[in-house]
Amino acid sequence: MPNSMRSNFTVLIALAGFLFFTPLAYAQGENHEEIQHEQAHHEDADHTEGHGEASGEKDIKGVIKETIEHHLADSYEFHITEGVGFPLPVILVDGGVKVFLSSAFHHGGVATVNGAHYKVNHGKIYKTDAAGTITYDDHHHPTNEKPLDLSITKNVFMILVMAIFMFFLFRGVAKTYQTSLAPKKAGRFLEPIIIYVRDEIAIPNIGEKHYKKYMSYLLTVFFFIWFLNLVGMTPLGVNVTGNIAITFSLALMTFIITQVSGKKDYWMHIFWMPGVPVLMKIALIPIELIGLLTKPFSLLVRLFANITAGHVVVMGLIALMITLKEQFGVVGSTGLSLFLTLFLSVIELLVAFLQAFIFTMLSALFIGMAVAEHDHDEHHGAAEDDIDEVRERFV
Repeated sequence: MPNSMRSNFTVLIALAGFLFFTPLAYAQGENHEEIQHEQAHHEDADHTEGHGEASGEKDIKGVIKETIEHHLADSYEFHITEGVGFPLPVILVDGGVKVFLSSAFHHGGVATVNGAHYKVNHGKIYKTDAAGTITYDDHHHPTNEKPLDLSITKNVFMILVMAIFMFFLFRGVAKTYQTSLAPKKAGRFLEPIIIYVRDEIAIPNIGEKHYKKYMSYLLTVFFFIWFLNLVGMTPLGVNVTGNIAITFSLALMTFIITQVSGKKDYWMHIFWMPGVPVLMKIALIPIELIGLLTKPFSLLVRLFANITAGHVVVMGLIALMITLKEQFGVVGSTGLSLFLTLFLSVIELLVAFLQAFIFTMLSALFIGMAVAEHDHDEHHGAAEDDIDEVRERFV
């Protein structure tokens, strides 16, 4: 068997194993997530008093919903599985910078730093007293003061890890070309993708004249989103690209690059559309300005919604082993859950690549619209020539 075929076969075997064992690992962590949410409910028991006696048995659907929400949410610790994880640094600005580890909040406890007390409530840090009292308004919103939070959360940690990983990965690939033009090691896998981004995304949308200036950004965005989407499919419980703050930041960078790169024709088409009456020019200005803002909005919502929906569906399918246990038994419900989760995981692999491709494609398209140079006189002359040619055919 040739080396290339052997390598591809090994990758396929590894990928199949990854897809098969991912649902198992998700299911293994299910009980631990449930315990965490039960503890969270006990922490909030002080503001639920007076609303009726708590039922003896926990609502299964409520547990599943809370587990999914917990999986999608950010966290101050990096939890892998039951008993396995590590705390992350908490950085607060409250009368000075205060730095401590998130282990101080262990089991919903109160962290005391330099005489100040802090407590995590529904994913946010509030100032409190030594007893950890959280007060609520009529709409059950906490009224405690919130310090400025600059903590390294799970999502921030993964962004830093991915940035370091990508730096050394592509630095190593670049070094291989110093000794040989033939790709080696990781370059064999990455070079076709880089060429694809250049030839199918950058050049067609931006043009050969300007595309090189934006290739570094397009490649960074593409691999950043793609790699994080793949990591989000693992049992690590990472949901970076499903966080709307992250997708907003990515879309904002595309928006800034697009506006800074805008040529004269780009701004003319927004504020003084050529080739239309004056009144129409004025009427089109607010429409063009709205379109200017909807472009980055569509970028951030599309990526956020698709990744979040994928996580919700996968977790929902995993929950079938609990909800269908009475109808099909333990073996039947577990087998059905694993089969459907495995099938959807294969589709999610495609979605992970597709969302990175779409975000990069639209970013290149918006940048290309900004840097495009139009010769209106030339286009007008070409249009007249076409009209004359049509007339000659019918004369």
